[in-house]
Amino acid sequence: MGIRERLSGNEAAATAMKQINPDVVAAFPITPSTEIPQYFSTFVDNGMVDTEFVAVESEHSAMSACIGAEAAGARAMTATSANGLSLMWEMIYIASSLRLPIVMSLVNRAVSGPLNIHNDHSDAMGVRDSGWIQLFSETNQEAYDNLIMAHRIAEHKDVLLPLMVCQDGFITSHSIENIELIEDDKVKEFVGQYHPEHYLLNKKEPIAIGPLDVQTYLFEHKYQQAEAMRNAKKVILEVAKDFEKMTGRKYGLFEEYKLDDAEIAIVCMNSTAGTTKEVVDSLREKGIKAGLLKVRVFRPFPAEEIAKALSHLKAVAILDKADSLNGAGGALFEDVVSAMYMNKNTVLASSYVYGIGGRDTTTKEIESVFNDLIEDSKKEKIENPYRYIGLRKE
Repeated sequence: MGIRERLSGNEAAATAMKQINPDVVAAFPITPSTEIPQYFSTFVDNGMVDTEFVAVESEHSAMSACIGAEAAGARAMTATSANGLSLMWEMIYIASSLRLPIVMSLVNRAVSGPLNIHNDHSDAMGVRDSGWIQLFSETNQEAYDNLIMAHRIAEHKDVLLPLMVCQDGFITSHSIENIELIEDDKVKEFVGQYHPEHYLLNKKEPIAIGPLDVQTYLFEHKYQQAEAMRNAKKVILEVAKDFEKMTGRKYGLFEEYKLDDAEIAIVCMNSTAGTTKEVVDSLREKGIKAGLLKVRVFRPFPAEEIAKALSHLKAVAILDKADSLNGAGGALFEDVVSAMYMNKNTVLASSYVYGIGGRDTTTKEIESVFNDLIEDSKKEKIENPYRYIGLRKE
């Protein structure tokens, strides 16, 4: 039996970290992720973990410390948001290039400027192609569960890539929800010990970390990263299966909500899925065959699987909580339509950018998207596929 609790998303993330008991946590505070290292530091101070907690002078230093610790053979974790992730930019790429399975809790927030401390996905989208696995979390429960699974995925011999678990700033990070925790001993057994094959402190195998990688080798090393990301998809599902055996909670690459017989559907990520589910239920009561596909695994992107799941629809709307500023829709939209095209899926698709800087997205607005889809489904071609939700026109 699990342990019933009431926790905020940040406290749930910190609790997962406590149960994992990593060797090193290096962090620098930034809203809205500050509570995660704050909670965790109390666990350190109270002797509940034996983690080396490193309070650094910046987020760049936080990721640098995690890289040093992981390269030395230690299991390392951190947490950040928005501009903090931006300050890590150089080290984010170095972490993935060195194939170091660091785990980060990323509490999604708008990246400046202008300064905004509220939720959108511009931080995660900014590093979507940096070589990190990205798991998204609709609820506090999912943020906790994803973190428990994270090390098993990242440290797998066929993967060895860093991983970030995303949740929506304030919406879930500061909201208290009912949650079912796993017993400490079960988490310890599930996560297991970290035994890297190659590490700096192995005196039997002297190695260098971060050498110059000229044109003779870099291409092949980047290909190996790409292969590892492809391998991660299978590993994520294997770990999720073991997690389901332990908890009864099932996770896939994405969640299909009333999608099997749907004619129109929305694709989205994180907490917006909860709002969309409520609208889907309401529309179903009216006889409208609406559905939802909630993306959980954004990197690696499950292109073939998503294209297949959407193939029977008449029209689909893809919602992005960040604008790519390219004049052609958001990042999730681009990936979904690319997947559909490559898999010969000709379902009509439209892009909706929404919720920038934490702007509320209501059930009424989500219902308006479904109303658009009803009209789109009657057409042969969508004339204006690049749209916005909740944008003031004055």
